[in-house]
Amino acid sequence: MRNDRRAIGREYEDKAAGHLLGLGYTLVTRRFSVPGGEIDIVALDGETLVFVEVKFRAREAPEGAVGWTKSKRMSLAVNAYLDKVGAQGRLTRCDLIAVTPESIRHYVGVL
Repeated sequence: MRNDRRAIGREYEDKAAGHLLGLGYTLVTRRFSVPGGEIDIVALDGETLVFVEVKFRAREAPEGAVGWTKSKRMSLAVNAYLDKVGAQGRLTRCDLIAVTPESIRHYVGVL
């Protein structure tokens, strides 16, 4: 079951990545993780470094799956990423891409 969930997660992360490429973003890295946090996609929107959380739900709104705990874990991972690549002080933002079997909704700067 866990492998199925991971495969499904990768499939929808791929769709989200394709969506970003279609908007002209440049993909930098995917699935960056540190103890206690992770970032699904890191991309460039012009000069802005964008950290993207991808949420998929088949039967309910994916947006509801992002709460305080997820935001805190993503913030931890973002800071670790910026430290690792020496990008502290760079213009950044955190986006959410909500994926259902029927749609992709991209929320800019919401996390």
